[in-house]
Amino acid sequence: MSKNLLSRFAKMPRYTKILVGMTLGIIWGLIAIEVEAYQFTINWIKPFGKIFIHLLKLIAVPIVLVSLIDGISNLHELSKLSRIGSKTIGLYLGTTVIAITIGLIIVNTIQPGEYLPQEKQQELKEKYVSKADLKVETAQDVKKSGPLRMLEDLIPPNIVEAARSNKNMLQIIFFAFLFGLGMVILGKDKVAPIKSLLSSTNQVLLKIVELIMAYAPFGVFALLASLIVDLAADGGIISLFAALGTYVFSVLISLALMIFVIYPLFLRFFVGVGYIRFLKGILPAQMLAFSTSSSAATLPVTLRQVEKRLGVSKRISSFVLPLGATINMDGTSIHQAVSAVFIAQAFGVNLDFSDQLIIVVTATLSSIGSAAVPSAGLIMLVIVLGAIGVDPAGLALIIALDRPLDMCRTMVNVTGDASVATFVAKTEGEWKLPDLQKEDIKQ
Repeated sequence: MSKNLLSRFAKMPRYTKILVGMTLGIIWGLIAIEVEAYQFTINWIKPFGKIFIHLLKLIAVPIVLVSLIDGISNLHELSKLSRIGSKTIGLYLGTTVIAITIGLIIVNTIQPGEYLPQEKQQELKEKYVSKADLKVETAQDVKKSGPLRMLEDLIPPNIVEAARSNKNMLQIIFFAFLFGLGMVILGKDKVAPIKSLLSSTNQVLLKIVELIMAYAPFGVFALLASLIVDLAADGGIISLFAALGTYVFSVLISLALMIFVIYPLFLRFFVGVGYIRFLKGILPAQMLAFSTSSSAATLPVTLRQVEKRLGVSKRISSFVLPLGATINMDGTSIHQAVSAVFIAQAFGVNLDFSDQLIIVVTATLSSIGSAAVPSAGLIMLVIVLGAIGVDPAGLALIIALDRPLDMCRTMVNVTGDASVATFVAKTEGEWKLPDLQKEDIKQ
């Protein structure tokens, strides 16, 4: 019987396994409270959750460094398509900043983390916020620093030293941009060996991410079980679920604003196409993105729909859409911004304007290095949390909810790619909206 259950579990999709781990973790936490197995849970179960967090932190720096360099070095076509390339990248970065700003406005307005009692926030802060990652500057130090302090801190004096801590991730990202730019300037022929090594290394790192995510159900079980035990007193469990429900609502409302307000306005005023018409053309790609949680897996369908149903020329779509699958992650960026602020609120960490600005910059740049595969956003979230001084152990609060939110944010990512491709084609004179028959919509 047990072999049967294990066999069935092994055949489940990953997100189902994570949901099972989440459910069992909650059940175990409740049982541990009733039978007073608190110490057993902390000593023998919680460490497996910490191992999962350590694995995520372990892979964060190398995957961002290699993915960014590899992605930027792929932009060698910009020499031939400088106008289209600069326009595309500018739009992608612009929509990402808008998306993050929307997420920050929503999460700061709703404040889902405040649903936890203040005493519980302080307790979580003491347990989970890394003392090593907290700011050590006093208010006097900040006053003495100049207005360009953030720009100074962006440049690493030593890349090896910067790589030692996730809180210096902006410096890692800067180095990756600089390295990738150097490769683009030198040209494909001169950097072919490095390019081959980077591509292979990137594939190896993505495989490691898959292996880490295979362990996710067990990590989620341990994290949720220990978190339930930690929140057992003072009605903490009820407030936890209230906070998580409000957090999910914050993410979804931010994604909805992007997909039902920002993109429609963008298309109406700058392209001149109605959003219903646009949705009819892109719907199959949106549905595939929702089901696979992967912009890369959806790319062939996105290309087909944008070319045949939205009238974008192949020359434009073949450049803009693959680039978008690499660097345009509006939905992912919203999720990172909302999640980072929610975790900080839950831990009682006050984020000032400069912290929020760091979230905008870090989430924008890290989204460029985010692999177009399921759950890659979790790795990027480690970077954002480290940048604002919050230990990635805070992922314990939200990791069980990642898969359904991943499905929604990937749909936003793909819609953003198609919107930008349509705009670029219109401005380049390579767009003609075809007649869309009812049978076309079903394809």
